Amino acid sequence: MNNRRSMFETGEIVEIIMGRDKGNFAVVVDIIDDRFLLIADGDKRKHDNPKRKNVHHIRSKAYISKEIVNTVMENKKLSNAKLRYVLQDFISNHLNKDEKGE
Repeated sequence: MNNRRSMFETGEIVEIIMGRDKGNFAVVVDIIDDRFLLIADGDKRKHDNPKRKNVHHIRSKAYISKEIVNTVMENKKLSNAKLRYVLQDFISNHLNKDEKGE
């Protein structure tokens, strides 16, 4: 049996590959079970109303935000501004390098 729960972690950046938000990025804010996650981007999907998403409809970008993980581990409130900042930083610094082949 395939254990998909271990494939994603809280704070991980994912790309949405199916649905209305296809092509957008989000952060995993919680893991419901082995099939569903809660994701938010701080803009369209706020941290207090995350989107429930099937793991088959998202793709991992193999990047976990230490800022998000630390906030969750310290039981602090996760802000929408922090989610937006983490996603913008990822897109600017990590995604562009991967596309350029650096």
